[in-house]
Amino acid sequence: MSENKSPDIPDKLYFRIGEVSELVGVEPHVLRYWEGEFRMRPHRSSSGQRLYRKRDIARFLKVKKLLHTEGFTIAGARKALAGAGRPAGTGAAIDLDRIREGAARLQGLRQQIRALRDELSRFEA
Repeated sequence: MSENKSPDIPDKLYFRIGEVSELVGVEPHVLRYWEGEFRMRPHRSSSGQRLYRKRDIARFLKVKKLLHTEGFTIAGARKALAGAGRPAGTGAAIDLDRIREGAARLQGLRQQIRALRDELSRFEA
């Protein structure tokens, strides 16, 4: 598995820490550390074994990407993850794709306004 490619997550409800460790590509102690830093609380079996869901694995993969690929600090990754779940306008993290979409829409609106202005100027003359 490469750094940029997400692993194929098997279709099951719960995963043990060893399985998650292999899927994410980090040691189990790193996952336990990230649990504390990123306020994650996995389910526990009756014997106390950590049981993770697919969404937990997705979050671990996002944390790994932020820390290992994008060079965030723990605090920066925590802020980025906290901002990802908020609606726009509430201090959410910057989403470049949404900014590009907005810029493209603005460009289209500008072109429409120019066309209307040109059309109106013909009536004034």
